[in-house]
Order: sequence, then C-alpha cells, then structure tokens
Amino acid sequence: MKRFLALVLLIITSVIVFAPSSYAAEKKYQSWNAIIDEMDSILNDSYDIYFMKDSDRAKERVNNAYFGFYEKHGVERAVMSYISGKRGTDTEYQFAKIKRLMTDGAPNKTVRAEIDVLLKMLHEDANELDGKKESGWSILLASFIIIFREGLEAILVIAAISAYLVRSGNLPMVKVVYMSSLFAVFASILAAIALHSIFDISGANQEMIEGVAMLLATVVLFFVSNWMFSKAEAKAWKNYVEGKVQTAVSSGSSFALGFAAFLAVFREGAETILFYQAMLAEAKEHMDMVWYGLAIGCFVLAIIFILIRFGTMKLPIRPFFIGTSTLMYIMAIAFAGGGVKELQEADIIPVTPVDFVHSIDILGIYPTVETLIPQIFMILVVIISVVYLKAKHNKQNV
Repeated sequence: MKRFLALVLLIITSVIVFAPSSYAAEKKYQSWNAIIDEMDSILNDSYDIYFMKDSDRAKERVNNAYFGFYEKHGVERAVMSYISGKRGTDTEYQFAKIKRLMTDGAPNKTVRAEIDVLLKMLHEDANELDGKKESGWSILLASFIIIFREGLEAILVIAAISAYLVRSGNLPMVKVVYMSSLFAVFASILAAIALHSIFDISGANQEMIEGVAMLLATVVLFFVSNWMFSKAEAKAWKNYVEGKVQTAVSSGSSFALGFAAFLAVFREGAETILFYQAMLAEAKEHMDMVWYGLAIGCFVLAIIFILIRFGTMKLPIRPFFIGTSTLMYIMAIAFAGGGVKELQEADIIPVTPVDFVHSIDILGIYPTVETLIPQIFMILVVIISVVYLKAKHNKQNV
C-alpha cells in the first residue's frame, strides 16, 4: 500500500512540475466553437485539394485538423471528459474513415458526405461544450474521469500480478512489480517532456509509440497469463503453494511480470500527464477541483487495487489462480484492439469500418475490421492454449 501511495504521489508531482506548460501559451482560442471553426476551414480545404486529385496533400490537411487542433488544443480530452468516451472514439474514426476514402480514391461525393458528417459531429460537440459552464463540479468530474479511465487497466494488471505472487508464496517478487511501476512513471515523465518540449514529437508519432507499447503489452500479458494458468493446473506448483515443495519463480518469469507492470503504467502515463497539464491551464478559478478529482480518482483506484490484491486472498487456490490468469487474458485481448487503434490514428494501419459494432473502450473493442481481427485471433489462441494446458494436466494425472 505504501508503494501504491508513492506511485500516486509521483504522478501528482509530475503534473505539478509540468503545470506551467507551453500548452497554455499556445492556446489562443476563446471558445470550443472557435477551434472547430478553424478545423472546419481546414477540412473544407482538404476536400478542395482532394477534388483537384491530390489525395496525399488532402490527407495531410485532415491530419493537420486532427493532430494540430482536435488533439493539440484539447478537444479530444474535453469530448471524452465532458461528453463521452464513445463520442471521442467515434469522432476519431470519422477522421480515419475520411483518410481511408481518400487513399482508395473514392468518388468526390462520397468524401464530401463523410466530411460533412464529421463537421456536423464537431460543431455539435463544440456547441455542447460551450454550453456547459465550467463549474467546479464539472471540472472535478472530468478530472476524476481522466485518472480513472487511464489508470484502471494499469491497476488491474498490477493488483492481479501482486495478488498472484503473494498467494503463490513469492512475496519478495512483489517488489519487482512495484519498482517496475514506479520506473514506468519516471519513464512517462521523460516521455511527456520529450513529446511536449524537447523533440516536439508529432501527434502521429505519439500514437505510434502508444500503439507499439500496447501490442508489446499484449504479448507480455499473454505470456504472463498463460504462465499463471499453467501453474494453476500444475500439481507441483500447488504442492509448492502448500509449503511441501521449495521452488522459485524463474528469472524469465520475473522479468515478464515486471515488464507487464511497466508497460501497463507506461503506455498511457505520458498522455495522462499532458491531459492534466491542459486541464490545469484551462481550470482558472476552479484549479483546486482538478486536484480533488485527481485525488478521488486515485482513491477509487486504490480501493480497486486493495479489493483485488487482498480481497481475493481467501478464495480457494485453484479458482484464485484461474481468476487472475483470466483477468490477464482479458487485458491482453483488450490491449490487442487498443494497440491497433493507436496505430490507425497514427495512419500506419488502414481503417475498414464495421457499422454494427459499437466501441467499448475498457475491452478494447472498436468498430473496425483491423482491430477486431487481432482480438478474434487472440481469443482463438487463448482457447487453444487453455485446452492444451488442461489436456497436458489431465495426461500428467493419468
């Protein structure tokens, strides 16, 4: 628990350190509608360029509207915090859909129609955001949503791994997980500096970094969950847990557990810091509510951590091990979809919409073929892996 508090304090300190950011100096718009009006002009310009048969330059203008305004000036954060995460995701995919149509050389009328859909969405959101008075309570709620949404997945991973290690008799190994998490916060701070100050990394490259981190996390989490599940079924491991056999977690597994915790924290750490930078710059007289929202969010995450870390300890050994490994499997599948989504936003992977699927952020489910295929593949791999491990276990008991 002390290490969890240290992690929270480090996050808060990093936000304080970067609060007087250049973001505030860059922002020159007096309303959300003013930003969207600028985006309106850029997107219409992109259509005019596409009409002149220059699809590459047209896509550059779409990217300028997305990375240079929607992300840079905080529209994305405001929509996800004050309207809904689904709305933010739907808007992001509308940008991607337009670029995909331009790449495919779609008819002018089709591209024009999709740009009009996007502009309608943007203006609707701007009107709603401008209509919301920045009350202290709304800022508190937005602040809470940011830290809860960005921190939930990391807390689930860290708590499940920690509980597993304690229950399996490897309490000293928990330190590796906690230290990896703390190191990830330091790495996130350095990444925030690099993204915002030193290298001026573009939005597309930021999405690419996040996407690669999530896909790497998918592989690591699958390895960890598979390892947990195999130990849950292994008779020798159960004997060890009961104190009848003395063994130890291998160095390779030790690294994987720590690396899983690191990736879970790092993948969204820098973006979380930048989100709070922007919020502090906008909060004005309600700045204290940003800190209250952050504190409440951290408190709720701490409760979730405690429930998983300590509340599951009385469960029978086999259900406990299977439960923690199942949680890791689910997180691996979610990260597979989320990683591809980030690479789509970076314009590295194309977007093929699936209209009947709705976004579910926490599960990494998004309405595109490219995000759903790796998740379906991961589900099949998990099923095959579980069947294989159970068959191996049954064979050993024959």
